[in-house]
Amino acid sequence: MPPPVQPERQLRYCVLGMTEGRLKRRAWSARCGSAFALFAVLCLPACSRPPAVLHMSTTTSVENSGLLAVIMPSFERATGIDVQVVAVGSGRALAIFESGDADVALTHDPDAEQAIVDRGVTARYRKIMFNDFVIAGPPADPAHVAGSADALTAMRRIAAAKAPFASRGDSSGTHAREQRLWKLAVVRPDAKALVETGSGMAATLRVASERGAYVLTDRATFLQLQSTLRLAILDDDDTQYLNTYAIMTRAGLNGSRRENADRLFDWIAGSEGQALIAGYRLKGQPAFSVWPAGAPADHPDALPNGR
Repeated sequence: MPPPVQPERQLRYCVLGMTEGRLKRRAWSARCGSAFALFAVLCLPACSRPPAVLHMSTTTSVENSGLLAVIMPSFERATGIDVQVVAVGSGRALAIFESGDADVALTHDPDAEQAIVDRGVTARYRKIMFNDFVIAGPPADPAHVAGSADALTAMRRIAAAKAPFASRGDSSGTHAREQRLWKLAVVRPDAKALVETGSGMAATLRVASERGAYVLTDRATFLQLQSTLRLAILDDDDTQYLNTYAIMTRAGLNGSRRENADRLFDWIAGSEGQALIAGYRLKGQPAFSVWPAGAPADHPDALPNGR
């Protein structure tokens, strides 16, 4: 994401504008010059005022996919609100949100989100988009993951082959889904073959590429980095891979903090934010799908097919 606009940059823009006006003023009539001088005096306090700041925690997959760099500048231009983002795993993003260091969170871990909702941490909650997880691995596919009947079969084949498996190991939404799949498959990766990076999705994909390992990843981040990786998507056809994203605001906010949080929530869930999400493509493919109109969206276990 491009660095947020800082107060001094906004002030510099205002000063440059007034300097240009002074140069033009020499050719104006005295009356126009006086009018401009009055305007400049009235404008200076407003131009000097620091922008409103909103703190948001989100997942590395949203940042690594490139989506943040598309949607945040548009929101900032539309509202004048400077959004300062911390991108970490979903577990950490929700912890930052609950501690009060972020007023908005955008995550993709329904079970952890449900716990946050149950504790009364959220004021507003809404699903806004979805994509899917995929299993990527070395193109030679020594564990024969390609052609698996479902996600659990793919995990069992990786475990049976004692093939290297790169895990984020960071309590992120992706890590939570990986752990869920191992549990449902009733297997675990070979201990000597498991590589826990403790890092975000991009770093974990690079480790998997270097070591010829299998890895569970969100599709958007994989597509963003695909040209730099020696990995291929090997399995992606199962509802177990569905990956939903939600935005939420924190309970207990007052004044401008609540107003700014609500504006971001409404903008991302509204027509402008949803249009930008729908239009964002990687390798010619949509990176995310917007949440379908009419489908339940206000609880963590909501699904885009309306169930």
